[in-house]
Amino acid sequence: MKATPHVYVSDRVSRRDFLKLSSLVAGMGGVMVLSGCGPAAQDATTDDATDATDDASTEAATLGDGTTLRVGMEAAYAPYNWQVSEESEYTIPIENVSGAYADGYDVQVAKMIAEALGMEPVAVKLDFTGLIDALNNGQIDIVCAGMSVDPDRAQSADFSDSYIDDDIVMITTQDSPYAGATTFADLAGASVMGQAATMYDTVIDQIPDINHMTPGETVPIVVESLASGTSDVITYSMLSVPKLLETYPNFVELEMEDKFEGSVMPDNAAIAKGQDAILEQINEVINAIPEDERQQMWNDCMDRQPA
Repeated sequence: MKATPHVYVSDRVSRRDFLKLSSLVAGMGGVMVLSGCGPAAQDATTDDATDATDDASTEAATLGDGTTLRVGMEAAYAPYNWQVSEESEYTIPIENVSGAYADGYDVQVAKMIAEALGMEPVAVKLDFTGLIDALNNGQIDIVCAGMSVDPDRAQSADFSDSYIDDDIVMITTQDSPYAGATTFADLAGASVMGQAATMYDTVIDQIPDINHMTPGETVPIVVESLASGTSDVITYSMLSVPKLLETYPNFVELEMEDKFEGSVMPDNAAIAKGQDAILEQINEVINAIPEDERQQMWNDCMDRQPA
């Protein structure tokens, strides 16, 4: 965000202007007399302080190198983000994977943020668990990765407002003994899997008397565990269920009366702490996206995402 120029409405002349005029008049052999001028030292202090404030504001509103916006994501979490081999109007290059591009809902929002900042976005493909560390060691400038703010993450990074809100549901197979479950008690004895280092895994502890399986590193691994019979039930994105059931016709969503507590998952961007001006600008971009446009973007990503 660029600093707004200051306009001084005053009969005072700043010290810099005074020196310029003095030099000009002296060169002409004249003598300059100014009336109604305040103390020169006071004006110099005011001007210098204003310049320092302007410089600080400009610096605070610059993210990374100010040219390339390095966006951290795992590029394996469709429809939030995924990797493709062909460039399109929806993609950005993946900086650390030759010939690869990233697409997805996070990518579309990252492109909007980059445009507002006057920067060119590129994805940096990393493990989800390493994104905050990568942000703080300068490897990336921003996280857009289907990441939700929580108290632990908020200690290490500053998070934007949400650009879409998801929730957690449970999926099983049509022939599963748990297909008719409506309460947590109905799931007793089930082997349940979620994605590592996400709420999809941590909410499973709210279900009593089940086998909480070692989480899968990626969503495809979690889905495959259900398809292969390794798990009985998986936790999954509510917004992504329609595409999942289209791809796996033998999967069903459990119609649960019992709900997970604290399971609503906002999708927040994250930046390193101490960049309030940038965070404000990012929030302006996010809050300017109408709800119907957010849903349409999500639907379009669901249609484009890989099977």
